[in-house]
Amino acid sequence: MPRIANHFFKAAAAFLLIGIMMGLQMSISGEHNVIGAHAHTNLLGWVTMAIFGGYYALNPAKAETRLAVIHFWSYFGAVVVMAPSLYLLYMGYLAFEVPLAIASIVAFLSVIVFTVVVFSNAEPQPNSTSGATPAE
Repeated sequence: MPRIANHFFKAAAAFLLIGIMMGLQMSISGEHNVIGAHAHTNLLGWVTMAIFGGYYALNPAKAETRLAVIHFWSYFGAVVVMAPSLYLLYMGYLAFEVPLAIASIVAFLSVIVFTVVVFSNAEPQPNSTSGATPAE
């Protein structure tokens, strides 16, 4: 499996744990004021990162590009800032609105990078482990 795919899957698993912990905290406390942060952590962290990992696992030539690396680090960094910022904003800490806004913009730009990767014509590397040839 390409390294970027593995990074995305590991990050997805970490965000799944964080999202579940947020859900448990809400359930135990009876306070559901952070439900938006819980949903964003699960969707942007767990689901979306797992889908990105799956895409790169199925497209190893694209996973080896510089754009794929930029995509991973920019998206991962954005969600790492976004999830706790949104959580704390919903808890009433209004100072987290600015980092949340910046992280949201970075996440959007990262998805643009991913879209460029998807539409690019990356050629398989000669030593690709996928077993597929360019004609397949």
